[in-house]
Amino acid sequence: MEAIVLYPTPAIGHLISMVELGKLILTHHPSLTIHILIAPAPYNAGSTAPYIASVSSTTPSITFHNLPTVTLPPTTSPHHETLTFELIRLNNPNVHQSLLSISKTHNVKALIMDYFCSYALSVASNLNLPGYFFFTSGAAALNYFLFHPTIHKNTTKSLKDLNTLLIVPGVSPIPSSDMPKPLLDRNDKAYEFFLNSSITMAKSAGIITNTFESLEPKAIQALSEGLCVPDGPTPPIYCIGPLIAKNNERSGTQNEDEAVPECLSWLDSQPSQSVVFLCFGSLGLFSIEQLKEIALGLEKSDQRFLWVVRNPPSEKHGLAVSAQPDPDLDSLLPEGFLDRTKERGLVVKSWAPQLAVLNHGSVGGFVTHCGWNSVLEAVCAGVPMVAWPLYAEQRFNRVVLVEDVKIALSMMESEDGFVSATEVEKRVRELMDSESGNSIRERTLAMKDGAKAALIEGGSSRVALTKLVESWK
Repeated sequence: MEAIVLYPTPAIGHLISMVELGKLILTHHPSLTIHILIAPAPYNAGSTAPYIASVSSTTPSITFHNLPTVTLPPTTSPHHETLTFELIRLNNPNVHQSLLSISKTHNVKALIMDYFCSYALSVASNLNLPGYFFFTSGAAALNYFLFHPTIHKNTTKSLKDLNTLLIVPGVSPIPSSDMPKPLLDRNDKAYEFFLNSSITMAKSAGIITNTFESLEPKAIQALSEGLCVPDGPTPPIYCIGPLIAKNNERSGTQNEDEAVPECLSWLDSQPSQSVVFLCFGSLGLFSIEQLKEIALGLEKSDQRFLWVVRNPPSEKHGLAVSAQPDPDLDSLLPEGFLDRTKERGLVVKSWAPQLAVLNHGSVGGFVTHCGWNSVLEAVCAGVPMVAWPLYAEQRFNRVVLVEDVKIALSMMESEDGFVSATEVEKRVRELMDSESGNSIRERTLAMKDGAKAALIEGGSSRVALTKLVESWK
C-alpha cells in the first residue's frame, strides 16, 4: 500500500491542521494511507490524546505513531519555540526508525513536515524520500520566512534594533518590530533555529500552504515568480486552503461542560449580525488589568457581545503553556459588570465552540488574536475582524489582514502592548456600526465566496492538491 507520512509539531493547533491535510488527501485519493508521527510535547498546552482518539475512531486510514520521549537540554532562550526546535532536532533518530518500520509494510511516497520540523528533511533525504513542508499559516508569512535569510544577510543588526519597515516581496511594508518575538534578536537560539528552518524549507520538494489564491493574490504571485528566494530556486508552492477542522473536533482539546450549548442558545435569541465575538486562541492570555479594560470598553460600546475569558497568566508566562483551571469571573471583571451587561452580553469561561459561533447568524464581528486557523474560520463564515495579535506570527498577520486583504480593523496598543478601554470601545463600535466596518464586512463576504470557489472541482486549491499528489507518482 502507498503511504504518506505526516510530521506535525506537538502543539494542538499544528496537529489539527496536519490531520486536516491528511483527511483532505484521503478525500480525493482514498487508496493512500496516512501515517502521522506524534512527537512528545515539550510543554503542556493541553492534552492532544482525546483529539487523537477521536480521529483514530472516525478515520481508520489515518494511523498515529507515538515517538519515544527525548530528554531536552537546558536552554537559556526565553521562547517556547526553542523547546519545540530542540525536541525535533533530538527526535531525528526516532523519525528515521519510524520511517523504516512503516516502509516494511508500505510504499512511503513522501514525508510532509511542519515548518518547525525542518531538521527531519535530512532524514527524508537519507532515505531517498521527497520531503515537503506544510506551512500552517498564510502565503504572506511564508514569503517572509523564505525571504528571512536575505534580510539576515543584508544587515548585521537584530530586527529589534533596526526600527525600520521591512520590504518583503508581495507584502505591504511591515515594521521590523512586528516580527515574531523569536526573530527579533539574532543572538537568540530561537533565531538561529528559525533561520535554519527558512534555509532548509527552500531546499524541499515542495511547500504546501493553508491559503487560497483569491485571498492573497499579491503574495502568491511573488512566490510563484521566485522573488522570495533570490539566490536559488523556489520549490513548487501548493495553496490548498482553506483547511478548517469541521464539526468542533477542536473541542476534543477541552473539557466540554454545560456552558457550550448555553452560548449557542443565547445567540439564538439575539438579532441577526448584532453580536461581536471575542476569543483569543488556545495559548493567548490577558492580565487582570487588561481584562478589566476589555470589560469597560465592551460596556461603553453599547454593542452586544459574546466574550471568552480565561485565567490571567501565572508569573510572567503570557501564554497558556500549561493546563488552566476555569476563571472566577467575579474576581477578574469590574464589580457589577456582569449584572449591568446581562441583557446584551454573555461571558463564557475558558472555551467556546468557535466554528459554530462564527457561523451563527447573530454574530457580526470577531475580535481575534489573528492565529491563522481562526482567520480562515472567520473568512469562511464571512465575519469581519478586529485584529489584536498576541504571539507567534500574529502581528505580521495583522498587517496583512488590515493593509493587504482589507478584512480587519487594527486594535491599537500602547508601547508595552496594553490596550485601553477607550480603544476597545472605539474599535468594537467601528466594526459593528460604521462605514469602514461595512466596507471590510463586504470584503470578507467576497472572500467567503472566494474560499468556496477555490475548493470546488476546477477551483485553484483543488487543482493545487491534484498537482501535489501527482508529484508523488
